[in-house]
Amino acid sequence: MLDYTRDAAEIYRQSFATIRAEADLSPFPDDVARVVVRLIHTCGQVDLTEHVAFTPGVVAATHAALVGGAPILCDSSMVAAGINAARLPAGNEVVSLVADPRAADLAKRRETTRSAAAVELWAERLDGAVLAIGNAPTALFRLLELIDEGVPAPVSVLGGPVGFVGSAQSKQELIEHPRGMEHLLVRGRRGGSAMAAAAVNAIASERE
Repeated sequence: MLDYTRDAAEIYRQSFATIRAEADLSPFPDDVARVVVRLIHTCGQVDLTEHVAFTPGVVAATHAALVGGAPILCDSSMVAAGINAARLPAGNEVVSLVADPRAADLAKRRETTRSAAAVELWAERLDGAVLAIGNAPTALFRLLELIDEGVPAPVSVLGGPVGFVGSAQSKQELIEHPRGMEHLLVRGRRGGSAMAAAAVNAIASERE
């Protein structure tokens, strides 16, 4: 047999010990550092610390919202699938409308993506919600436009869209003009559904 570690608990312990030994977590308060550790565990890149932007109150505000029953609005089915229901403190509803037929119809009329159209379908639920955006820059751009149009803002935006067109720009717009929202984002082209879900899971349960 090949020689490798088989014990799940030991793999978990070694993984997080390695992250904390190799990653520079000094820029982050303890609660944010715990979430950043989870993001690194998800992608395997300890230099991710150089690319995380956050507001100091993001973890406390997001956790309080979840304890209060806030829904988690996701820009893709993959983000929603990655959220661990067992970690959610109030049986929170996890919503992704990108596959809703209404999103496809609206996207065609608006000449935009289904992800952006799905954000419009959330509009009445944005107030006080937690957003996990890991896929589409157009979803984040449309969220910002809706808030500029007067729609009440969610509590926080977690994760950040991934990609080469609009990803960095959409996140930078939120970072520079947060519009009353807390955020924890991976700057630049990095991001993805797994990291958005990981951020929710880490904050929801207040543990790694």
